[in-house]
This record gives sequence, structure tokens and C-alpha cells, in this order.
Amino acid sequence: MAVRRITTHKIQQMKLRGEPIPMVTAYDYTAARIIDASGIPMILVGDSMGHVVLGYDSTIPVTVDDIVSASAAVVRGTTRPLIVADMPFLSYQIDAETALRNAARLIQEGGAQAVKLEGGQAVAPIVRRLADAGLAVMGHIGLTPQHVNRLGGYRVQGKTESTANQVVEDALALQDAGAFAIVLELIPVELAKKITETLSIPTIGIGAGVYCDGQIQVFHDMLGLDPDFRPRHSGNYANLAPIIKKALIRYSDDVKDGTFPTEAQSFYVDESRIRESATNPAELGD
Repeated sequence: MAVRRITTHKIQQMKLRGEPIPMVTAYDYTAARIIDASGIPMILVGDSMGHVVLGYDSTIPVTVDDIVSASAAVVRGTTRPLIVADMPFLSYQIDAETALRNAARLIQEGGAQAVKLEGGQAVAPIVRRLADAGLAVMGHIGLTPQHVNRLGGYRVQGKTESTANQVVEDALALQDAGAFAIVLELIPVELAKKITETLSIPTIGIGAGVYCDGQIQVFHDMLGLDPDFRPRHSGNYANLAPIIKKALIRYSDDVKDGTFPTEAQSFYVDESRIRESATNPAELGD
């Protein structure tokens, strides 16, 4: 019997049971297969790929085509997790119909089961339009990286009473519009706790403390794949960059000194087959 993917209903049930919800990003087939085997229930195909895969200095240049392609690869590499695809900058802010067309591509072409978009009250009508059309939508408030130019950098949000109240109102607006979950990024612990206790839908934190219903981490950050960057809010679960670098140096050295490839990586012609082919030319195409 085929394995059924985790649904948004299952994620909701995890909140109700008080069961923490782990989530991680993925952008390719190989990483997706590893995550799938780990049992993590949700994967975000994030526009964070702009930083960690495509080499941009922000998420803003990431396109719908980029996310569609990455989503399709992640879906092919998984059987169980709920796959959420990020809606890139300006793919949903123009109007509701543009948002619906782009979200449809992420679902139909990318194979994702849900989409995520950034913003609070301002995008609540977009969330409602998508939800009314039958799409599962995840919200994202607090620090919203697509707004980095307006925010003036990657800074903790909701530190004053007025801005904290705004974040709470944003969360409520997204829930009322039909979002099934909300990412809380870089907000004070106390604020994240208040929002989590107020909402009936799950909160997924990143740099938002221990009181969220779940946590999300960027795959490359938590595994230490960038030797020069690990954000403060990232968990330190491995330091793979120096291990990979060491392996590549060993490989390069082996090629240079002739110790790779060895017999184990080599193939030879079967001379008996050559003799048979010489006497029976019809077998040359085998």
C-alpha cells in the first residue's frame, strides 16, 4: 500500500496534542530523500534558496520558475512529508488573481501540497482568495525577508508594544483568512508565546524561542555547509563544510598522484565477447 503524505489536518492534530512539529528546508532531490528518511513531517521549499543555493544576497531575485523546479525535485525525493512551496517576491502582491495563477503553478507543476507567503493584514485578502480556491496556505510574519529593503536589514521584529501588537493582529488576520499555520521569524520569545497561545492553528518558529508549536531550520545552516555563515538562531547539528572540503582535497590529491581511479572503479572489455563478435557480426550491437 502506498505511503500517504502528511496532511495539514495531521499538522493541526499535532498542535492539539501538544506534539512539537519539526520542519526543515530542502531545494533538491538528494537532500529531500535524506529528510524523508528522517521522519520530519514538513519540508519548506524556501526562497532561502536565493542565499544558500543560488548565491544571491537576498531572497528577492528568486523566481516562481526557481521554486517550481526545486519543488518538483523535492517531491520526487519524498513520500511522506507535507511539502510547502514559498511564493517568491512579487508573485502574490500584485493582485489576488496573479497570486492564484502563481500558486497554482507551485501546486500543479511543482507538486507541492501547500504554499507559503509573507505578510500579515496586508496579504490576508490574498490568503483568503487562495484558501477559498482550495489551496492550503501557510503565513509568515515577524521578520519577512522579502521586505528586507523596507525593514532595513534582518532585525528582530515586535520589540516595542506597538509593533508587538501589530504582529499579533497580523497573526489573527492570517488565521481568520484561512491559513493552516504561520511561521514566526525573529520575534521576542514572549511575543511568540502569546501568539501561539492565542491562535488555534500551529505556529512554526525560527528565531522565535521555545514556545512555538514547531520549529523550522534552513538545511544548509543547521548542517554547517557554509563555513563562513551560521545565523544565531540556527541549531548546530553538524559542521560538514570542513569534512566535505577535506574529502575533496583527498580526491584531488589521489587524482594528481595516480591513486584514483583504482581497479575497483575500472571496467575492461570482455575479450571472449570480442572473439564471439568477430565470428558472429550480428552480436556486435549487443
